Order: sequence, then structure tokens, then C-alpha cells
Amino acid sequence: MFPFKNNIILDRNTNRNLYLQLCDQIIGFIKSGKVSSSSKLPGSRTLANDLKIHRKTVIAAYEELIAQGWIETLPAKGTFVTSSLPIINPSNFSKADNHEKTNGKSNFSFISRSNLLYNYAEAHKNTEHHIKVNDGSPDHRLAPIDEIAKTYRNITKKRYHQNLLSYGSTYGNEDLRNALVSYLNQTRGLRIDIDNILITRGSQMGIYLASQLLFTTKNRAIVGNTNYLTTNNTFKNAGSIIEQVPVDDHGIDTNAIEAICKVKDIKAVYVTSHHHHPTTVTLSAKRRMHLLQLAQQYKFAILEDDYDYDFHYSNAPILPLASNDYNGNVIYIGGFTKIIAPAIRVGYMVGPKDFIDEAARVRRIIDRQGDMILEQTLAKMITAGDVQRHCNKVLKIYKSRRDLFCNLLKEKLSDYFSFEVPDGGMAVWVKLNTKFRWDDVVNEAYNHNLELNPEWQRYDPNDLKHNGIRMGFASLNEEEIYEVIDRIQKVFKDL
Repeated sequence: MFPFKNNIILDRNTNRNLYLQLCDQIIGFIKSGKVSSSSKLPGSRTLANDLKIHRKTVIAAYEELIAQGWIETLPAKGTFVTSSLPIINPSNFSKADNHEKTNGKSNFSFISRSNLLYNYAEAHKNTEHHIKVNDGSPDHRLAPIDEIAKTYRNITKKRYHQNLLSYGSTYGNEDLRNALVSYLNQTRGLRIDIDNILITRGSQMGIYLASQLLFTTKNRAIVGNTNYLTTNNTFKNAGSIIEQVPVDDHGIDTNAIEAICKVKDIKAVYVTSHHHHPTTVTLSAKRRMHLLQLAQQYKFAILEDDYDYDFHYSNAPILPLASNDYNGNVIYIGGFTKIIAPAIRVGYMVGPKDFIDEAARVRRIIDRQGDMILEQTLAKMITAGDVQRHCNKVLKIYKSRRDLFCNLLKEKLSDYFSFEVPDGGMAVWVKLNTKFRWDDVVNEAYNHNLELNPEWQRYDPNDLKHNGIRMGFASLNEEEIYEVIDRIQKVFKDL
């Protein structure tokens, strides 16, 4: 008989009842083949004495196992593992192998997407004393927590909001959609109504949904030859062939786009028109109009990812391409991740009604709906002006941080880096002096408790050798900016 006494460990310090712990372990022995079908189990008195527990605990465990169909009681014979269970080859067992472990390798085949193999995990584990320079994220410490909490609490206290706990529209919370219609029409110059908008879980869901609708195998998409790598992977995952065109100080090269359109069928063009990712340049007004004309002529979609429209420092931001789209070519994507905090996974997709309707159908099979209470919270904050007030507040803070960061870069590190002061956004596009390698800089920075982006290669997947990466300043306060610059100086001194 299987040595239950030596292989069952019960923990009286956990919240799980002892009889359920006993059930779990006996089921594990049966599933692993250590205890085979038709095997006899110890009597309740014997097992209780062996495990130093009350007999009623064993009886409760056996009753539960009988109810689940794992064991059966035969009159005058005893308790046995159910005979109808399949025979499983026994596994080796020991005291160290009491609890089931999930295999690291699957025992079935599945599709592996090679284009997604790029590892975004950090090369070094963060420690308490490390400062991290990200690639352009907002400072979550500035998030309007009090306003969010107050609004959220008021919503959940109202009985008439209990319907928000039920299933809602796949298109998203109706109040948020209406609030966004007014907000985007006023701040972005759009001319939309509620039928043109779909709420998503962040802008990435919008990019994914659009790619699923636009691309099949061998459809072509145009992107910049420096581009947001996640978008490239999303398009490839949908089956698209990527065509790349140059990006200069005026944004993506629309003449190069036109040249491709003359010889190839293009399904979509992806642009981060306001601040190109990663180089931060703004697409010029002339190229915006040219791109819209090309879209109309060649009937392709423009996927406009306006991820940080609100953060422009030099002057009023140029209105998005979507504000001048009179022919239904632009799919406009945005969200609250940059405005409030990365954890606020609420975004939106704006487009022609027929496209939005189809996107909602596809969204249904990915994620039935979003967080309806959070969406209601954002709706009320937009209507009350809280979101715009927060934008105005952090815009001044981020501008001050940009100025300080760039001034110190120029003053103390100009021998090592070249850069242009960005008109907006949350990061600086920094090019390293070619005498140095980013691998060396990143590794040496770690020795100084500084986390620079260890995945710098993702900024140059085409091997253009521009030697550039994004350095985010928005998430660093003034003291942290001084400390970052000081540590980078020490890095180069040691190199």
C-alpha cells in the first residue's frame, strides 16, 4: 500500500481546512499514478492515527472524495480508488514531491510566433537603490488619486449604478463614449458622434483590433524605419508584410510612401503623428495633408496612434490627421495611460461607424467588456473637468522636467550624447557617441545603481546604426534628474 503516512503533510497555519488539504493530496497521488485505480485506502481510524488528526477529519475527506467520484466504498471490504478511473503509469515519489508541480514544457503542440520572441523582460532585476530611466512614461506619483477615489466611491454608493456590475455594451460605457465625443471634438477638432467610438483596454487593444480587421496573409502595411516595435509585431502577427520608409526631422517620409503605393497594394499606414516613436519628431502639416491625399487616392487606412497628444510644450499641438479626415480613411487611437497612469487601462478607437461596429464584434471574443465602473469614473471626471485640469497641471511639471533634463544633458554630457530638445512627449531621443557601445554603458550604469533601458537594440531592429535610445524624463522628479545625470557622469568616467 502507498505510504500515506510519510507523504501527506498537513499545514494547520493556512486558511484551507485540514480535510480539504487531505483531499487535495490524495487526488494528487491518484492523478499522478502514485495511487492507482482500485487501490485500497487506509481505514479512517488508521489514517487518523498516522496523521495525528481527528477521525472525523478523515471521514469528511473521504466523503468529499466520494462525492467527487475519486473513491468508492465497498460494503464489508473497505474504501478504494474508483475502479473506473483510467490507469496511469506511476510516478516516482518522495517526501519532496508531495505537491504537484506544473511542467515547464507542454505535452501538446501549439503555434509559436517567431516575431514575438523578442524578450521585453529587463536584463537586471530592480533593487531598492536603483533609479530607472524608462523610455517615456508618466509619473504615476502625480496621478489624481483623490479625485479618482472620490468619484469611484460616489458611483459605487449609488444604487442606480448597480447595473454597472452587470454585463454592459461591448462598445464600452455609454456615458464615457458620450463624454469622449465632446472632449475629443473640443480638444482634437474631431467631428464624431457616439457611433464612431469604441472603448478599449488601452491603446494597444485598439492597435490589435485594427490589425485583425485590416490584415490577412500578405497584406502590406507601411511604417517608419524607426517605429514602435510592438506595432510592428502586432501587424506581423496579423499576417501583414511590413514596408518601411525613412523618418526624418519632419516625420515619416510621405514621398517614399507614395513611391511604394505606385507599385504595391498598401492596406494601411501607421503613424505616431504628434511625437514619432521613438525619435519624438512631429509630422509636419505639409506631410499630414499629403498623407491624407494618398490615403484617399490609394484607399488605404491611416492608423493614427496619438499616444501623448496632450503633452506638447513649445506651442499649441497640431491637430491630428483625424481632424481633417473627410473621406473615412483615419482610425484614431488614444487612451488615458499617458494622461493619468499606466495602470489606467482605458483607451479608445475612433473611426467610421462600419469599422467600429466590426471592431466591437471582434472585441467581444477577446474581452467581453471593460471595467464599467472605472469607465463611468472617467466619464464623470471628464465631464467635471478633472481630467483637463490634471493635464494642465502635469504639462507644466513635465515641461520643467524636460528643460532641466535637457540642460543638464547638454551641460555635463555633451561629449557623449547628441540630441534635440523635443517639442513634446515624455522622452528625449539620445544618440550615443559612436566611440561607445550601449551594451557597455548599460552594464556599467547598473554598477552605479542606474537602470538604463537594457533592450536598447529594439530601437534599431533594422541595424541602421543610429546608436539612439529614448530617455524618459517625465517620471523623474528634480532630485532624481540631478542624481541620474551625476551617475551617468560616473559611468563614463569609469568607461
